[in-house]
Amino acid sequence: MNIKLIGKPRIIMSNPNSKHNYFGWPTVSLLQDGKIAVGASGFRLQHVCPFGKAVISYSYDRGESYTLPAPVIDTPLDDRDAGLCPFGEKGLIFTSFNNSAEMQRDYNKENEYAQRYIDTITEEDEEKYLGSTFRVSYDCGVTFGEVFRSPVTSPHGPIELRDGTVLWVGNNFDNCEAGLEVVKLNPETGEAEYISKITIDDENIFINEPHVLELPDGRLICHTRAENDKTFTTYQCFSSDKGRTWTKPERLLDETGGAPPHLILHSSGVLISTYGRRKEPYGIMAMISTDCGKTWEKDIRLYESKMDEDDLGYPSTIELPDGTMITVFYAPAAEDRHCEIFQQKWRLV
Repeated sequence: MNIKLIGKPRIIMSNPNSKHNYFGWPTVSLLQDGKIAVGASGFRLQHVCPFGKAVISYSYDRGESYTLPAPVIDTPLDDRDAGLCPFGEKGLIFTSFNNSAEMQRDYNKENEYAQRYIDTITEEDEEKYLGSTFRVSYDCGVTFGEVFRSPVTSPHGPIELRDGTVLWVGNNFDNCEAGLEVVKLNPETGEAEYISKITIDDENIFINEPHVLELPDGRLICHTRAENDKTFTTYQCFSSDKGRTWTKPERLLDETGGAPPHLILHSSGVLISTYGRRKEPYGIMAMISTDCGKTWEKDIRLYESKMDEDDLGYPSTIELPDGTMITVFYAPAAEDRHCEIFQQKWRLV
């Protein structure tokens, strides 16, 4: 199957007049009222720094223009990743996670500016906010409620199943090495009910940063990042019982094929998974399946980085009403610039 890129990739989220101009780990979503939402971590100095805020921008004209990014989750800690999950008639779950002050201090040993800020973070701050966080909106992202904490974390957040269940597959924040956990989330109370675990037979492979989609036949498909010292790739597994049991994850790409993945089902019935490639050739890739994940056409290039830069990726994709797709990702705009949020429009042909 062929694709057609529409226009050139362009920056949709940045802060060019400030040293706080690093943005990363986005998610794009088409909301119930028709507007596009993009969440990301922004207003940062670099990949790990204490100033990260989980922010949101909106487009009211199908991705032609966006509002300036506004903070949704801004704890005293480093708020990273930004997941989006529309649910119900007007609901939107906005997710993030953060790191401890100690980790931030270790990564910023030579930065006195960052160290002085980290000095202001208290034990009470960490007790209140450290973890996987989320806020819920009931008016399509106009206003958001209190900050909740979830036992699991994943870059793009939970999904809503056709029966209204909100399912979140991710790593346990307190024990990320123990495989993936599946929980049922109650957006109103913030409570999470444990459902199951996804594990891999190879103890040398660490699976993390998954994304899940419900297929037309009711099965769930999960794509997940898998890695070790030599591996950075995507694995796949399925559930036929709403997430209570799962097949063993199997590798889809070569050992350095790319990750983390994001899944969508196109209106044509085509299944699409987008992912970042952090080995030559660097860029944003897609794989396409016409048989609900049995076979895949892989390594379809959506964006090629002109730099030998592995700080890029985390693409996610939506379909507009006319069948056009928008893939949003992060990458450095130039060798002397921080990472910013890009979008690329494209179509199946």
